[in-house]
Amino acid sequence: MRNPRPKMAITMGDPAGIGPEIIVKALAHPNIHAICDPVVIGDAKFLERAEKILGTGLRIQRVDDISAGKPLEGAINCLDLNVAPETLNFGELSGLAGHAAFEFIRCAVELALQGKVQAICTAPLNKASLHLGGHPYPGHTELLAEFSGVRDYAMMLSSPQLKVIHATTHQGLVDAIETLRPERVYRVIRLAHEALFASGIPSPRIAVCAINPHSGEQGLFGRGEEEEKIIPAITRATQEGMSVDGPVPADTVFYKAIQGEYDIVVAMYHDQGHIPVKLLGFEAGVNITLGLPFIRTSVDHGTAFDIAGKGLADESSLVEAIIQAVEMLGPVARTTD
Repeated sequence: MRNPRPKMAITMGDPAGIGPEIIVKALAHPNIHAICDPVVIGDAKFLERAEKILGTGLRIQRVDDISAGKPLEGAINCLDLNVAPETLNFGELSGLAGHAAFEFIRCAVELALQGKVQAICTAPLNKASLHLGGHPYPGHTELLAEFSGVRDYAMMLSSPQLKVIHATTHQGLVDAIETLRPERVYRVIRLAHEALFASGIPSPRIAVCAINPHSGEQGLFGRGEEEEKIIPAITRATQEGMSVDGPVPADTVFYKAIQGEYDIVVAMYHDQGHIPVKLLGFEAGVNITLGLPFIRTSVDHGTAFDIAGKGLADESSLVEAIIQAVEMLGPVARTTD
């Protein structure tokens, strides 16, 4: 039986973005503290700035050892890495902020691999800032995978109406299609099957997106990508007993999934999967990395520099990401404030 209140590491993301604000807002929800013991991995002074803007009355409590003691009522526990300069302002693109976000992730993964936290939930980082800080990673997913030492992983977007897992993510469209291989499509199908089976679906119904319009229309569109890159993976997965359909044209597959015909859709490239999930509900989408040796969820939005520091950011996606991370550890009762 799992710990009823697992330790949750919440990384701040880019300290100049909306991460500090949505963290303070999310941790002001009593139901979050009812289901987990959250600790922020970040920079306490930015949480303090955000709290002053929001006026929640929460106290920012610096902690040195996240496993010691009990969480204090009315406080946000923060493992303060103190790596971002005092002069950094909200809404600024900065390599210093990008490096800070990198360090927050590194620390959280280390804690997860040591078993000191049961899950990681990440606030958004900014890829340009990350690169300016000397860390040329495409995003969180690849960074987490490298720190964890895994190669077989995938990004899944989850919303109340639709789940999508991606065969490729942060690549240009031409590169994504060029580098896609049947083995990768098969591994993503298997990751989807295993994740949904673990969540209580005994025989997950998986749809695999086509690349070309109308699945290539028997060779009329494209260069045979469906036959070369997708169908062998579907055949192998089906032979192993998985319930897989495809390649299904992308202009119909998401509608079918929303109507309940499929439990999850395998998208071939970034926008093919992201657009329908975000269209259904930007605030409710959660990013989940499958294949890591620990649970990781994230908001499904960026750093929003244009509104950072103004108290306008919506914390709904972060709240949902925390809840889903805890649910992946075991059933929890969803409560409202």
